[in-house]
Amino acid sequence: MTSYTINRAMPDDAEVIMQLMETSRRTMQENGNPCQWPVGYPSREVIDDDLQHGDCYIVCDAAGKVVGSFVLRQGPDPSYGHIYEGKWLDDSMPYYVIHRVTSLPAAHGVFSAIISYCIQRSNNLRIDTHRDNHIMRHLVEKNGFTYCGIIHLSRARSAERLAYQMISCNACKVQP
Repeated sequence: MTSYTINRAMPDDAEVIMQLMETSRRTMQENGNPCQWPVGYPSREVIDDDLQHGDCYIVCDAAGKVVGSFVLRQGPDPSYGHIYEGKWLDDSMPYYVIHRVTSLPAAHGVFSAIISYCIQRSNNLRIDTHRDNHIMRHLVEKNGFTYCGIIHLSRARSAERLAYQMISCNACKVQP
C-alpha cells in the first residue's frame, strides 16, 4: 500500500492544484462524466478562496510529489441545508464536508488516505458527487459512506448532486 502525507496547502501550491483540477476534469470526461466540472470550474478564484480559508490540503507521495488535493470545510454548508428523496443519517451533530477531491490517475489509494485523514478531524463527514461520476460514487461507498439523498448546489440551483454521509462511531464508543 502506498504511503501518503497530507499537508495544509499553501498559496504557492495553487498552480499544482489547478493542474490536478484539470487532470481530474479530463478523467471525469473520459469516464462518462462531462458535466460535473465544466471548463472554468473550479476557477483559480475558487482555489485561492480555499487556500485563504485554510481548509485546502495536498496529498504527497513518498517522494514528495503532489498527487492529490481536497478541501475539508466545517459545516454547515448551504448546499446541504435541504436534502430530497432521503434524509441525513444525523442532522443534529456538527459536520465537515469534503469538496474538490483530485488525484493523479496513477496514484492509487489517495481517496482512502483522504478519508483516513478527515475522519481523524471529524466523526461526521459529508460529501456529494454528480450522478455520472461513477468513479467517485464507487470510492465513496467503498470507503464507508452511506447514500442519503439528493442536494442542489447553492452556487447553481439546478446542479443536482448525490449526497453521502459517514458517521464514525470510534469517537462514540465507551472505553472499557
